[in-house]
Amino acid sequence: MLIVELAFTATPERLAARPAHRVLLQRLHDEGRLVAAGPWEDDSGALLVFDTERAELDRLLATDPYYRAPGVEVLGVRAWAPVVGRGRLTRDRG
Repeated sequence: MLIVELAFTATPERLAARPAHRVLLQRLHDEGRLVAAGPWEDDSGALLVFDTERAELDRLLATDPYYRAPGVEVLGVRAWAPVVGRGRLTRDRG
């Protein structure tokens, strides 16, 4: 699993790009490639949990214009090895 952390500023471009981005997120979730996603409660950023390989995640990030919109910054991408939850069921890590 891979975790993506975003930082936001309240720019009109980011807010305009958000509806199409959320449609894409729903499709990725329906396909099983996105486990969960959502903004921090104060809307200063977001956390996304992907169940995919890094090359596929890089492709997904590159094809969604939201990640390049003014006001959106990808702070980091980290591999995550959950011990409880869906990721634990699909990838036994002991």
